[in-house]
Amino acid sequence: MKFWFCLLFSLAVVQVAYSQTYVDSIAAHRKKYIAELLAEPRLNLKQSQVSKISFYPANSSYAVWTTVTPTPGSKPFMIPTKSGKQKPFREYGTLTFTLSGEEYVLHAYQGMDLIKDTTYRDYLFVPFKDRTNYDATYGGGRYIDLSTKDIVNGKILLDFNKCYNPYCAFADGFNCPIPPDENSLPIEIPAGEKTYLR
Repeated sequence: MKFWFCLLFSLAVVQVAYSQTYVDSIAAHRKKYIAELLAEPRLNLKQSQVSKISFYPANSSYAVWTTVTPTPGSKPFMIPTKSGKQKPFREYGTLTFTLSGEEYVLHAYQGMDLIKDTTYRDYLFVPFKDRTNYDATYGGGRYIDLSTKDIVNGKILLDFNKCYNPYCAFADGFNCPIPPDENSLPIEIPAGEKTYLR
């Protein structure tokens, strides 16, 4: 009896430690994100406005492994932006994942301009909408950044706790891509950044 109690206690301690480590990693990620927003001169955000930037509590249930299915021979297409302009992208592939027992798919894109830049050649752009938009989160959808370098054996981690608002949520005058309809999830994703209260 004592053995099983000790084992269960040890497992509980490990779980708490893992959860705390994950929560800490998300907190560090968000701290860096806010610092980058403050350093962006076009946004002109002040330290006093940081309190208006809010997030859902970190929840590892929304960090999901996805199966990456490349889209060979995909052709460039234009994604409209909030300003009315359009930006060229191509589909890199699809990301298939499971949440609450249901399967969903998001499309990952590559910016045609960024592909030419060695610094951003591996960058993947995943804009999406979900049922929290216009309520708890920005109506224009949110973004997740990934890298082809993180794909291992056809899998990549998609962490919705790291999704963030486009610059258009903070100020006008930006060309923020609007998530294509194919990236509209029919569920709520209560993770990541919430609406910025201007």
